[in-house]
Amino acid sequence: MDWNYWLPLVFLGLLGFSMTLYVVLDGFDLGVGMLLPRADGDEQNVMVGSIGPFWDANETWLVLGVGVLFIVFPHAHNLILGQLYLPVTFMLFALIARGAAFDFRVKADDNHKQLWNITFMLGSAGMALAQGWMLGRYITAFGTDMGDYLFALGIMATVPAVYALLAACWLIAKTEGALQQKARLWAHQAWWPVVLCLLLISLATPWVSPTVFARWFTLPNLLWLLPIPVLSVLCLVRAKQLLYRDEVLQPTRMWQPFALVIATLVLCALGLGISLFPYVVIDEMTVWQAAATTPTLVVTLIGVCITVPCIIAYSIFAYWAFRGKATNLTYG
Repeated sequence: MDWNYWLPLVFLGLLGFSMTLYVVLDGFDLGVGMLLPRADGDEQNVMVGSIGPFWDANETWLVLGVGVLFIVFPHAHNLILGQLYLPVTFMLFALIARGAAFDFRVKADDNHKQLWNITFMLGSAGMALAQGWMLGRYITAFGTDMGDYLFALGIMATVPAVYALLAACWLIAKTEGALQQKARLWAHQAWWPVVLCLLLISLATPWVSPTVFARWFTLPNLLWLLPIPVLSVLCLVRAKQLLYRDEVLQPTRMWQPFALVIATLVLCALGLGISLFPYVVIDEMTVWQAAATTPTLVVTLIGVCITVPCIIAYSIFAYWAFRGKATNLTYG
């Protein structure tokens, strides 16, 4: 086996896996933060309670992804983080504000609780916007044309909309009563912006990148890759159908919209990976050019073989232990 060839591919898969899990897991709790002002006081407590046991652990996947990028692909790390220094800094400040607000809102008196709720919402929205901008700039290979910046703005608008839809579907499954009905309405409202943004981005991506255009719109690639957008459309349409029906509130159905939105995000991540491969930075640096030395990759592989299963096991245990409907988050 040629370790110089296969080890970078293994870590590229791990990087894609960790970042996709981060988007899915932290996406819904960021979305809950953005939806917080649309609920009343007691409902806000239940919403925060629905993500309380998970939100900080969800960010572990972001730390893992950045760690893999730093250790395994140091050349790409220098290029990417050098280009994204300001939005990364902004995201970190938003993360700090969000974390502080999450804890302080529980113990604040009535005069200050709303201030912390607003801070929590702004921190969540700030993180989503920063992630969207960084993703857009990354896909355009940090181009400086006006179209590149407009594309990044489009992604920046899409990510919060997707997170809001994901969060609303999460709340349908985790809440009940009036809040559950509100979550259903929020999901209805978020569905249209998500579909519109994803459609525009799908059309614009080949336009901003000739490499992506060649990957998707040449035969026989077009025939092989067509199932990805088709399945994405079917998942979103099915989610919308379920949201229209009262049966979505039944225990056997309430998780289905959330699962369908997750499936859509996984398909989008798969499509993005296919569009970029074999580049870590499109048209600039391949996975093998960006990779560290083979001994470094071997030692790192031993480490991730120990840590990643532990992270997965803990995450599964946490979601299983705190299954069921959410309640108010309180501290003793």
